[in-house]
Amino acid sequence: MTASSDTRPSAPPTGRYGGRSDQEADRRLKLVGGVLAVLLVALVAWLGGSYLLRETKLNGTVPTFQIVSDSEVQAQLSVTKSSGTAGTCTIRSQAADGSVVGQLDVQVPKAGSSFVQVVTIRTTARGTTAELLGCTPTK
Repeated sequence: MTASSDTRPSAPPTGRYGGRSDQEADRRLKLVGGVLAVLLVALVAWLGGSYLLRETKLNGTVPTFQIVSDSEVQAQLSVTKSSGTAGTCTIRSQAADGSVVGQLDVQVPKAGSSFVQVVTIRTTARGTTAELLGCTPTK
């Protein structure tokens, strides 16, 4: 018997382990990553743009409120809006335990670029807050 002194590794048989090289796999991975990154940036831009467009049409706040009685809360609604935009703003009142005790939808007229009104929210129990849930433009 003769011993072989050649210890270099032999190349794997051709076709046994697939045809793709590491460079080709890296290229494909970079391409998929790039496409996903572009889609993510497009999604963020679309969501941000729609938020800004919606917010610039009708923005409201409740700067002050006053508890009038166990069944009424008065709130000042202040809205800035694009001229010619009408909509609805929803204000709610909560009790000390966090339960909703009253809610009111206020119609905002088309005229002007601002709207301020003191509204009375009827409550089922003593309200401790008055907060604006949001304003929605009329379509």
